[in-house]
Amino acid sequence: MIKVQDVEFIRKKFHQDAWKIREIARKLGIHRKTVRRALRTEGIPQYRLGKGRSRPVLGPYEGVIQEWLREDEGKPRKQRHTAKRIYDRLVEEHGYGGSESGVRKVVARLRPRMEEVFIPLSAEMGAMAQVDWGAATVVLDGVERMVHLFVLRLRASGVLFSRAYLRESMECFLDGHREAFEWLEGVPRHCVYDNLKTAVLRILSGPERMETAMMSALRSHYLFDSIYCRPRKGNEKGSVENGVGYVRRNALVPVPDCRDLPELNERLRAWCDRDRRRRALWAEEKAALAPLPPTAFASCLTRVVTVSSQLLVSIETNRYSVPLSHRGQKVLARVYPDRVEIADRERVLATHLRLEGKNGLQADIRHSLPVLAHKARAVSQAAALNPLPAVFREVRDHLLRTRRREGWKEMVAILLLLIEYPQDEIEKALVRAQETMLFRADTIRQFLLLNRAPPVPPPAAVPMALQGVSVPCDTPAHFDTLLLVGETR
Repeated sequence: MIKVQDVEFIRKKFHQDAWKIREIARKLGIHRKTVRRALRTEGIPQYRLGKGRSRPVLGPYEGVIQEWLREDEGKPRKQRHTAKRIYDRLVEEHGYGGSESGVRKVVARLRPRMEEVFIPLSAEMGAMAQVDWGAATVVLDGVERMVHLFVLRLRASGVLFSRAYLRESMECFLDGHREAFEWLEGVPRHCVYDNLKTAVLRILSGPERMETAMMSALRSHYLFDSIYCRPRKGNEKGSVENGVGYVRRNALVPVPDCRDLPELNERLRAWCDRDRRRRALWAEEKAALAPLPPTAFASCLTRVVTVSSQLLVSIETNRYSVPLSHRGQKVLARVYPDRVEIADRERVLATHLRLEGKNGLQADIRHSLPVLAHKARAVSQAAALNPLPAVFREVRDHLLRTRRREGWKEMVAILLLLIEYPQDEIEKALVRAQETMLFRADTIRQFLLLNRAPPVPPPAAVPMALQGVSVPCDTPAHFDTLLLVGETR
């Protein structure tokens, strides 16, 4: 196609300088017909689509190829037709005798027509939040491991909240909402989700879903509506899909090295605070959020369990200790993301850190003390001592080695101090007992009392008016005269 600059040259030379067409063609090295066509052009030359070439070999198969591509819609991306697979099927099923390159060109031409068209969306202030899970690698207590990121993003302002959990369970899903809404200090009117198992029991026709009971309870408490994407249509909540990657790239690079999960979440929250301050529309959207309910949502799963003869309850194959007074009774276990609470109808009986993995034991030695008082020999192998600091087991081993039978009772007496004193104070007293080689329970109690004794106050300052006063001291013998006075009376 002739360039715009050449058209300008041709028109000026012909109309202004009176050049002949033959002379212009010779000067530019083009055909005279091209010069005449340029002279007929008054504006910018327009590109004209050429007539498509006929494909006598492949043409009859284009309808088949188009049908296969249409069938691929909604199928998993990794199981859709490639150009190579289409070529193979044409050869095997339809006797195609043309080239593979021709099939590739037709597929490349037809496939863009099959792609879904998207419409840019907007949201009113406070109207919509999008929720999703992601994963990231972090270092916790020196061990590299994967954590699950709960991410909630407000659609209008782009404000984003993220919190890390060790699992994508129901209680973590609930806790993520509670933490996010409290951080936002408000609730959006709608939340958009994938068809998560924690939220959806069954996908019904169209947008209808059969939700889990806990999802309904969450919506009822915070009074928001849920919207679910079509299956395999994560683009319908693309804002939070991008938000998961945004958190990974900006808050978790380099890979954070933290003491534990709470420290990691403190860092994430501080990053969310900084990112929120950058969002120009945050103040406007915050004002449009619905207020929080007066009470916090209990982000836990509750189940009824029975206390065994070992004063333990089993939750997800892990065992947790319960006080002696509830042996054989049914109690409520509230399972939170980070802890397990065991309660009766009136009060919380025990609170334990939640165990990871399977077949673990989380025992509070205070729950076993009434039993140990009557079965002192069990102290030599009691599993409840394992979570205690090493000094407890060192003192036990010393007592059993040096005092044999009396050592059992002495160790139980030491453990009974846990009812009166905090564990860290007893730990310090046991360290002092090792230094002095005094291992009796009454001696350790004295160490505890000494640690709690108030410090001796410093000497009081002498008032200025009395600093120059000198009081003479007499000898004790002079006070004997007072005794004589008493006798005469």
